[in-house]
Amino acid sequence: MAIVALVSPKGSPGVTTTALACALTWHRRLVLAECDPAGGSIMAGYLGGAVPGPRGIGELAVAELRDGRLDRDFWSQLIDLDAPRRERLLLPGIVDPAQSGSVSPLWQRFADFFLALEKGEPAYDVIVDCGRLHAPNPAWPILRAAALVLVVTGARLPDLSSARATIAALQRDFREHRVAAGSLRLLLVGEGHAQGEISKALELPVIARLPHDPRTAEVLTLGGTVKANRPLMRAANALEVPINAILDRRRARLSWRSLPAEVPDAV
Repeated sequence: MAIVALVSPKGSPGVTTTALACALTWHRRLVLAECDPAGGSIMAGYLGGAVPGPRGIGELAVAELRDGRLDRDFWSQLIDLDAPRRERLLLPGIVDPAQSGSVSPLWQRFADFFLALEKGEPAYDVIVDCGRLHAPNPAWPILRAAALVLVVTGARLPDLSSARATIAALQRDFREHRVAAGSLRLLLVGEGHAQGEISKALELPVIARLPHDPRTAEVLTLGGTVKANRPLMRAANALEVPINAILDRRRARLSWRSLPAEVPDAV
C-alpha cells in the first residue's frame, strides 16, 4: 500500500491519536511516521518516555544531511510498538519545533523513501501524521506523494470552518503541482452535523466517522493499556476497510492506464 497521510485543520481534534489508533489495529506490516513540524508526541506520551536516547526523524535528517545515510540508518531509528514482531513500527517525530527548519529540506527525500517501503522485502504500509497544515514547514512533498490524504476534523461548525480553509489550501497546492485529483477525504471525529450534510457543504467525500471516546484518547495520549473493544479502537480497526477499497480502485486505474497499446495486425 502507498502512503496514507493524516492532516488536521487548526483547532481540530486528535490527528496523532487517530493515526496511532489506526497503527495499533492495522492488519499488515506498518510504519507510523510522525512528520508533524510542530513536533512528535507519541514517544513522550503514549510510550511514557520509556525509550532511551534521541530517536526518530530528526536524527535521520542529521545523518542524511551529513553523509546521506538515510537508507542505512532508517531501521535503527524505529521503535517496535508490538515488540519483538516488528510489524508495527514508529518513526518518532522531532522533539523541538525549531528542528522543523532542518528537516523541511528533506521532506521530498522522506516521501520517496516511504513510497519505496511498499515494494520492499518485507513490504510495509506507511501512515504519516502530518499534523496541522498551517504550522511552519509542513510536509508538503509527503502530502503530494500520498495515495490518500485524510483531513481529520470535528463535525461542529467551528471545526468545519477551519476544515474548509485546509481543504482549499490542499486543493490549490495539488493543482499547482499537478497531483492527481481524488486523493482527499474527510475523516470526522465526534458528534455534530450529519456526514452527508458535511460532505455536501465541503464538497469532499467522508470516509468514516470516529466516535468521541475520551478514555481511549487519554490512553493513546498519555500511555496505558489500550483495550481493543473500546469504541475508538473498533472504529479505527474498521477504517482499514474503506481505506483499502479506495487504494485498490486507485491501483486498478493506474494499472489500466499503464497497459501497452494494442499493436494492430499487419496488413
